Amino acid sequence: MKKEHILIIRFSSLGDVAMTVPVVYSLAVAYPDVRVTVLSREYARAFFEDLAPNVSFMEADVKREYHGLRGLNALYRRLTAKNFTAIADFHDVLRSEYLRMRFTIDRYRVAHVDKHRKLRRLLTAQQHKRMEQLPTPFQNYADTLAQLGYPVKLGFRSIFPPEGGNLNLLPAIFGAKKVYEHWIGVAPFAAHPGKVYPPEMMLRVVEMITGRHPKARIFLFGRGADEERVFAGWCARVPQCVYVSRHLEAMQQELILMSHLDLMVSMDSANMHLASIVGTPVVSVWGATHPAAGFMGWNQTSERAVQVDLPCRPCSVYGNKPCLRGDFACMRSIAPEQIVERVELELARTGATAGAQADTRRQESL
Repeated sequence: MKKEHILIIRFSSLGDVAMTVPVVYSLAVAYPDVRVTVLSREYARAFFEDLAPNVSFMEADVKREYHGLRGLNALYRRLTAKNFTAIADFHDVLRSEYLRMRFTIDRYRVAHVDKHRKLRRLLTAQQHKRMEQLPTPFQNYADTLAQLGYPVKLGFRSIFPPEGGNLNLLPAIFGAKKVYEHWIGVAPFAAHPGKVYPPEMMLRVVEMITGRHPKARIFLFGRGADEERVFAGWCARVPQCVYVSRHLEAMQQELILMSHLDLMVSMDSANMHLASIVGTPVVSVWGATHPAAGFMGWNQTSERAVQVDLPCRPCSVYGNKPCLRGDFACMRSIAPEQIVERVELELARTGATAGAQADTRRQESL
């Protein structure tokens, strides 16, 4: 009898793949005798390599090595050699649809995610918009597994132990975290303009935070030409700023650093999801998109989301459509003070929690 072996397919963007982590972990824990293999792009390896003993990772470069129909056929032949017993398509795009068609023809157990595309269209419609909370991808993925006979109860905190990742694996510039320091991440960029808070306004946020917390360290996350240009100026202007990608190369290192942040300030972007899977609270800033589409980070709360109500919001699920007004009021109407207020509330909350835990440890040592 074949050992049960589930293939989970999810390519796409970094943030989308990160959102599968809580579900894959919950599956692995609920069914420790079942092997789980995640098929994705190389950058996602850091999410899954040490997630659970029965989880493995398989990379596939679908842009080059496995490009086109011939490439997908080669990938399929490679996959069939792994003796899978069930296939979960967490992506549901042309590539994954073709692969699951091949598996279905060969009589594998196959299920695919329901993205609720009709509900998404109603949410983003400009006429007769229906503003209601859509199911999250986490629930959609869990429903897909249930179709295959693997119902799961979602329970996940972080890919790291409670104390976070090993800071000794980072360059010396980061050092150990001092007890009097706040470590705050800031990630002001995203893939699409409708999800980017204006950099000059985010700089004001950074200056207000460091003005109130002079011993805070601000870690700037993001890679690209815009980040390089903007962050260089911020670091020159605000000494507490550290441009992370100048010192870290590997995704695993960035995740380690994120696991020690008191807080991340992020857009609706990959960094929100990366911080979420290492258990870090995120103050998220929303413009063209909306948490109602279901893409809030894992275990993040609506109270941490900063946004303004406009009749045109959300205009897009992914933020990739041109601004209907032409002025990005969804972002520019958010005052820096609103973001700073949420940051202060979250720092106060986590500080109170840390203080209570310290008091408990002191009492236990008496």
